[in-house]
Amino acid sequence: MSAVPVKYEQEGGIVILTLNEPDTRNALSPEINDALVEYAAKINKDYSVGCVILTGAGEGFSSGGNVKKMQDRSTASVQKAPVDVRRYYTEGIQRVPVALYNLEAPIIAAVNGAAIGAGCDLATMCDIRIAARSAKFGESFARVGLVSGDGGAWFLPRAVGLSKAFEMTFTGDFIDGEEAARIGLVSKVVDDAALMDEARAMAARIASHPVHAIRASKKLVRDSQHVSLPVSLDMASAYQALVQTTFDHREAITAFAEKRKPKFENR
Repeated sequence: MSAVPVKYEQEGGIVILTLNEPDTRNALSPEINDALVEYAAKINKDYSVGCVILTGAGEGFSSGGNVKKMQDRSTASVQKAPVDVRRYYTEGIQRVPVALYNLEAPIIAAVNGAAIGAGCDLATMCDIRIAARSAKFGESFARVGLVSGDGGAWFLPRAVGLSKAFEMTFTGDFIDGEEAARIGLVSKVVDDAALMDEARAMAARIASHPVHAIRASKKLVRDSQHVSLPVSLDMASAYQALVQTTFDHREAITAFAEKRKPKFENR
């Protein structure tokens, strides 16, 4: 067990979160889950953060559940009441999809190897996904007689469509980065050595914009997926009314008129 289950590093307006359990290929653990929830709350309060990158230490993004510990839990779970197992999920790993869904800053998954089971689901919780050529993905819960208990049933169809989500779920097949790009699971595939450079470059482009406008845009696009057009337009008007009062909006307009680079202050 690493002393730091998730590394938190900030480079200017970019935060890099690195799952830091390489010995288990970053299998999700209570410690990793707690850290992700804590850091999401921290970032929401920190307007110096314009974009987040999530990646894994070592050779994998995340192998999902720890199979060895799963075996111990499987033996013990038959002795537990179903309500206790349910609470294990709601008070444990299910806090992660809620925290990442409510993360205000854009988040990029830099998938550097295997993203399997809950690790695949974790990638889909991010706004943008970039894959290394060595990456592979699998919605593999059926292989161990389980269902996705961490939000994958909600996130995956929104990433790849219902038919492909069913195919991945029912077969448990693994797919490589090129296939992931073809079905829309990732935005692009790059050489392994270029993965973090590509993620940083994209994060820098995002973080170069006014933070309040970007965070409001994320909420608007996300929430518009679940409402009617009139409601989406109402939300757009409300967010526009807010961001038009910011210093950074005025600075952007002034800088454009003066043909200079704007100096944003995140206010």
